[in-house]
Amino acid sequence: MTQAPGKRTTRPGAVLGLTAALSLSVAACGGNLSGGAAGGEFPSGPITIAVGQDPGGSTDLIARALAEGLTDDLGVAAPVVNTPGANGALAANEVAGQEPNGQNLLLVNASLTAITPLAVSEDEAVAIDDFEVVAGISRDDYVLVSSPASGLETLADLEDAGDDLKFGTTGVGTGSQLAQELLFNQAGISGTAVPFNSGAPTLTAVLGDQVDVAAIQLGEAIGQIEAGELNALLTFSAERNEFLEDTPTAVEEGYEVEVAQYRALVAPSGTPDDVLERLREACEAAFATEQYRAFNEDNLLTAHEIPGDQVVEEWTSSLESYRSMTEEYGIDLGGSQ
Repeated sequence: MTQAPGKRTTRPGAVLGLTAALSLSVAACGGNLSGGAAGGEFPSGPITIAVGQDPGGSTDLIARALAEGLTDDLGVAAPVVNTPGANGALAANEVAGQEPNGQNLLLVNASLTAITPLAVSEDEAVAIDDFEVVAGISRDDYVLVSSPASGLETLADLEDAGDDLKFGTTGVGTGSQLAQELLFNQAGISGTAVPFNSGAPTLTAVLGDQVDVAAIQLGEAIGQIEAGELNALLTFSAERNEFLEDTPTAVEEGYEVEVAQYRALVAPSGTPDDVLERLREACEAAFATEQYRAFNEDNLLTAHEIPGDQVVEEWTSSLESYRSMTEEYGIDLGGSQ
């Protein structure tokens, strides 16, 4: 993926939605607010943003782009700390246990709370309402890809293949796995999931013909698609992706498969309302910059900058919908099919 743009030198002079009185009070105390968890100022130092995925992937790059905007607006450093493992659950559980003062945040993938619970035990599942949601951020669509050597160029080719196909996923309990399991079941295609740890090794497996197809986030696969090293068979978005307009969706092909990766910024449960509001204002300021908008475009991300309560509603609804569909088609994302 394209790396995040360099540090910008200018930004809008006012945060979206701030009143004049609040702007003056923030300026007067150097960007800090009183009323934090311990009654002190916020922010009281660097704000850490945890990421449950490896450096260099989509989630990590989004976190770093957003962190730069937060730093500019809040006036403190916002280091990104990567703690990969369990589809992001390790980082999520660590942040959930931090003091709820707004100094430790998590950039979380929707799949962790809307899909992974279908593949793990109840004790291992992470719920979105375990956190205070600061803001929704963006959407990253999945694209089903194959190598030119495979001879698979369309969904019809998959349907006619006959043999048991191997499809690569970015991990157990991910949107990549769910999208393909649903598609293959609805289309009557015989396939075996081959899980990898993230998008990069999954992409490598397709290019090396270790698997026949794989669902990968568009931003991670677009370079190879444009270079002719990968075929884009379809996407799993509700409508055609604006960055891949010639590629049909699974819905267009007649299948009820809508799976995308959404992301949000969250804080530990119990974080004070005034701290959450200040963080939301800082996010709005970051979203509004030309640099951040260019980052989204460069990385093929669709802005989905929504309030926290809407995030909770959407992700909870997705979990219920996906649970119903996996039960309908007899899909066990945990691997014991």
